[in-house]
Amino acid sequence: MAPRPRTSAAGVLALLSEPNQVLQQYALRSLNSLVPQFWAEISEYIPPIEELYESYALPKDTKDLAALVLSKVFYYLGQYDEALSFALRAERAFQAETNQPGAEEYMETIVSKAIDRYIELRTAEEAGQSIEKIDPRLQDIVETIFARCIDDGEYKQALGMALESSRLDIVTRIFELTKDTQLLSYVIDAVLDSGFKLAFRNKVLNHVVPLFPPPEVQSPHIYSITRLHVTLASPSLTIALLTSLVASASEEQIGKQLLAYQIAFDLVEGGTQDYIEAVRTGLPEGSTPAEEQAYTKLRKILSGEETIRLFLDFLHRHNHTDLLILKNTKEVLDGRSSIYHNALTLQNAFMHCGTASDVFLRNNLDWLGRASNWGKFSVTASLGVINKGNTWDAMKLLGPYLPNATGENSSGPYSEGGALYALGLINAGRGKDVIGYLREKLKDAPSEIVQHGAALGLGVAGMASGSAAAYDDLRSALFTDSAIAGEAAGYAMGLIMLGSASDRYVDEMLQYARETQHEKIIRGLAIGVAFIYYGRQEDADNIVEKLLGDKDPILRYGGVYTLALAYAGTADNGAVKKLLHIAVSDTSDDVRRAAVTCLAFLLFKNPGQVPRLVQLLSESYNPHVRCGATLALGLSCAGTGSQEAITLLEPMTKDPVDFVRQGALIALAMILIQQTEASSPSVAPTRTSFSKIIADKHEDPMARFGAAVAQGLIDAGGRNVTISLQSSAGSKNMSAIVGMALFCQFWYWYPLAHCASLAFEPTAVIGLSESLETPAFDFVSNAKPSLFAYPAPTKPPTKETVEKVATAVLSTTAKAKAREKEKEKAKAADAGEAMDTDDKPPASAETKTEAKDDTAMKVDEAEPPSKPAAEESTNAASTSSKKKREPTSEKLSNLSRVTPTQLPHVSFPTDCRWQPVRPISVPSNAKSSAKKAQMHAGGGGIVMLLDKTPGEPIEWIEPSSDIIRIIPVVQTGGAASGDVAEADPPPPFEYPFPQPEK
Repeated sequence: MAPRPRTSAAGVLALLSEPNQVLQQYALRSLNSLVPQFWAEISEYIPPIEELYESYALPKDTKDLAALVLSKVFYYLGQYDEALSFALRAERAFQAETNQPGAEEYMETIVSKAIDRYIELRTAEEAGQSIEKIDPRLQDIVETIFARCIDDGEYKQALGMALESSRLDIVTRIFELTKDTQLLSYVIDAVLDSGFKLAFRNKVLNHVVPLFPPPEVQSPHIYSITRLHVTLASPSLTIALLTSLVASASEEQIGKQLLAYQIAFDLVEGGTQDYIEAVRTGLPEGSTPAEEQAYTKLRKILSGEETIRLFLDFLHRHNHTDLLILKNTKEVLDGRSSIYHNALTLQNAFMHCGTASDVFLRNNLDWLGRASNWGKFSVTASLGVINKGNTWDAMKLLGPYLPNATGENSSGPYSEGGALYALGLINAGRGKDVIGYLREKLKDAPSEIVQHGAALGLGVAGMASGSAAAYDDLRSALFTDSAIAGEAAGYAMGLIMLGSASDRYVDEMLQYARETQHEKIIRGLAIGVAFIYYGRQEDADNIVEKLLGDKDPILRYGGVYTLALAYAGTADNGAVKKLLHIAVSDTSDDVRRAAVTCLAFLLFKNPGQVPRLVQLLSESYNPHVRCGATLALGLSCAGTGSQEAITLLEPMTKDPVDFVRQGALIALAMILIQQTEASSPSVAPTRTSFSKIIADKHEDPMARFGAAVAQGLIDAGGRNVTISLQSSAGSKNMSAIVGMALFCQFWYWYPLAHCASLAFEPTAVIGLSESLETPAFDFVSNAKPSLFAYPAPTKPPTKETVEKVATAVLSTTAKAKAREKEKEKAKAADAGEAMDTDDKPPASAETKTEAKDDTAMKVDEAEPPSKPAAEESTNAASTSSKKKREPTSEKLSNLSRVTPTQLPHVSFPTDCRWQPVRPISVPSNAKSSAKKAQMHAGGGGIVMLLDKTPGEPIEWIEPSSDIIRIIPVVQTGGAASGDVAEADPPPPFEYPFPQPEK
């Protein structure tokens, strides 16, 4: 007979009041198993159970059991803090519960609460706050969890808990046990890409530095070491690393010296100019001739000259700019319109960025001549984008435009201001040699327009230099209260003090922003404040709260950018929540648009999250929110070809609001940059859409402007650059983030769009020997060539052959012709002569039927081809349809384009003479291939090569020559237009005049 099911715990609960301890123990053991079923009934007896727990008469095991029962009851009541408190008091009874069936959910919840409580107490302790002492029993639970994770090989879980709870001893313990540098790389990624406090982040990084073993050739952690040093920006640590590598190198073991060069190249890519300069000047002279030579090369590399020279050489060699696209755009956009002239200016600048190619400008001098006022300023500034990085000849290139001391042969204030801005763009982030010149021109500027250009150029060139003298000069320009000069001064002051978080400068800028009446100045200062707090995380919290609470929407706009730049790349949950709240609640459309756009700066390291995050925002009733969603998708997913983002953007290209369409077109170009038709099916229709919108005269000007800029972005840098907010080592690309933040201001001021060039990163593999020269060698791309090939050039329109239109024949005419034929045939029959006739019988039933219909019409039809001809055409078609099978890999030579998505497929054959000293691509901690594609930080770039057969003859690649050409001066109107020397005539050539038709 089956036992009857229990319907109540009343009988067991009654035993709790018995004086006999044995009965009480039995009641507690029974209740422990009955709690999941009768917790509601048992909860009414919490006071008696608490009395048993506090009783001195009961043994400890019984008291522990009472505490466990109380913990379970509170767990089911949802009072988790009380449940954790009694679980800790249960001690051995709680530990024994681990192996009990049915208690898994309770144990998991209590353990997670214990970890959360421990992390909370440890975080407060690290912050120096007065808190209660950590319960030793809680400490024991956490230590048990750490031990279990380590025993089970779940090292990453243990490291995550250790970082959350500030237990750096666990990090050391795990590394000493495993000696796995990948785990240290995981710690660096976790602390840099998550929302840890800035002080704790630096503490962890300084703790990890001595744990890394000295790097060896092909060590997988070289990228992590570079990222660590760029983030800490400590010259003493970096100098110690470089000197140790140089000192350990020898003639037989040159690899360590090559590693020092490699790290120096990677530091130049991601470090600020004041940090790089401090490292360069702090290097020792060397005690031996070999060390002296090594340090000389290191200083040369750290000056940035080698990086610039090599990338300029690459961009010049492989310039695949499609000039026909520019020509078609110029023909359909009216050059007399300012917006269209600016659109073509930006398109040409982006497509030729860094190539030093002025072909389009030389071939379209009449178009250049139509530029006036600020259009002339923008055209002249575009020369800085085209010649980006050419610091050696910048003054020579821009000489005809730059202001001179005498004022003679002046090119006009707009050209002079644009030239100064261009000078800053050429020297962006590496402007120590031109800062003095720009300061002088800023102080001596005769007009606010020249001041505007000088201030922008000074800010871009002196980015993060921290020059107090430059800041003072900009402040003087600001205090003139000129809207034009003051706006640029506001941007530039923030750029000079980028990342300094100086309260003095911020207070000064905000005080003036609240006093002035010019909105342009307020906006420039608001964005300048955002630059000052770049990367400072919680240090910016106070100023962010002040700005976001201000009644002026422009200052709230600056507060949004301050928040985004302070937490750039961290994906901080608090910052994301705040931006989402602003995006749906602020009263200003500009602020809401900026809040959605700035999500990209927080989440660009996890681009897969952004489409899901902004999906609902992209369908908002507010067009400004929709516009912000387009730029958020474009900036965060740039270069990834994300199909999720494209799916959201394609409908927005048909949005009823023009500026939403503009943003969608620009965002699509950013996402599809360096994508091919084989890798993304959206490439061909998107390019066609750009051309169609530009050519449509009935389309809104803003949409046509966006399509033109999009054409420039998708083919930027001669189709050899990508847009990346990360460096090849995975650290934040400061120049790119700042450049894109300025690019987003083109909404208010078109010339700021030129700053998008700061985010253009050449995608090449450039191998260097120990002498810093480029040897000739081949490496392998283990993928189909079509996946990463250059787009096919645009074909010029062919002359269409006029096809003969079928002629309509009236039925009366057909009847007349039929009667004439019958008469002729009758005559021929009478004469007895044979006569050639058509295949159709002369008096067919069809003809007779047509003759009866007076209203019918006939159409002459072409005769079908003869049977042999038809068979021949079929055979030819079948032969042409057989395509040659595409190879699964291809060989690439040194100085070749290798896109970021192509890097994981690149390998160096084992029999290759030249081998890289570090992995060619960044190792990823992601498990799935999709996650790897999203998290891929970069790689490639300039790679030092180890010669496996030294002493043998080497074939070198000669640097390309004649890169630099002086662009002709074009003047339009004004008194100064006739004072400028004409351009040199073109070289002699023969023009292929068309031959007269015979």
